[in-house]
Amino acid sequence: MKQFLLVMMAVCATGMARAESEDIQLRTIYVNKEVTTHLIMPETIKLVDISTDYVVGNQVNDNIVRIKPDTILADGEMAAVVTVIGERHIVQYKLVYSVLPNIVHTRFDIPYSDTQEYTNPDVQMSVAEMSRYAIRMFNAKRTVKNIHSKKDKMKAWVNHICSAGDYFFIDFSLENKTKIPYDISEIRVKLEDKKQKKATNYQSIELTPEYNLNYHTHFKKRYRNVIVVKKLTFPEAKVLKIEVCENQISGRTIELNINYDDVLKADCFDD
Repeated sequence: MKQFLLVMMAVCATGMARAESEDIQLRTIYVNKEVTTHLIMPETIKLVDISTDYVVGNQVNDNIVRIKPDTILADGEMAAVVTVIGERHIVQYKLVYSVLPNIVHTRFDIPYSDTQEYTNPDVQMSVAEMSRYAIRMFNAKRTVKNIHSKKDKMKAWVNHICSAGDYFFIDFSLENKTKIPYDISEIRVKLEDKKQKKATNYQSIELTPEYNLNYHTHFKKRYRNVIVVKKLTFPEAKVLKIEVCENQISGRTIELNINYDDVLKADCFDD
C-alpha cells in the first residue's frame, strides 16, 4: 500500500506539472455553481485530485465522482484541473466555468482514449479487465461438461474454467425446477478436504472472490455468474467448492466441487 501511495504522489506531481505547462492540450469540462457534474471512470477510482479550492467534490461510487464549483467565477475562467486516477489509468481535465447552461456538463463519461496507462504495483488486473474476460466467457459455448450437481430440485453446473494472469475465472449456472423463486443469500468459495475422517482434522479454508460478474440475487428459473479467484494450487485430497445458499432460515443450498485436475485443464484467454 505504501508503494502504491508513493506511485500516486509521483503520478499526481508529474500530472500537475504537465497540466500547468501544457494545459491547452487537456480536454475541457464546463462547470457551474448551480450544477453538479458527475465524472464516470471506466474502472475503479483510486484517487481524485482537484487543483484549487474553487471546486469541491467527493467520490459517490467505485467509479463515479461528483464535482461542483464552490464559488461564482467569470464566464470562461479556468476553475481547476481535476485528476482522476483509476486502477491502471490516469486522466486530467480542465474545469472551465460557464454561465451557459446548455454547455455545462451534468454527466461526463471518461473514455479510455482520454486516459494514460500507468503501473500500479497493488493491482495485477483491473476490475474492468476482469469484467471484459468474464463477459467473453458468458457469451461462449459451454466447454466443461463433467462438473454438475442436483439437490432439492435445483441443478448446478460449471460452464467454463479459464485462467488469465494470476486469476482463475469460473463460469457456473443454476436451474430452479420448483415454482418457488430463489433468493441468493451468499456465494461462498472454499478449499476443503474431499473426505471428512475426523471433525478435528477437517480443514475448510474460505476464499474471497476478487470479482463477481452478476450481482443479482433473485431468480425464478435460471441464474448464471462468473466469479474470479486468485490462482492457487492444492493437493488431490482437497476440492475447490462453490456453495450457493438461499436467503431463508431453512433455505436450499447447492454445491459444485471442482477437482485440481479440472483446474489444470483451465483454458487460457487468447488476447
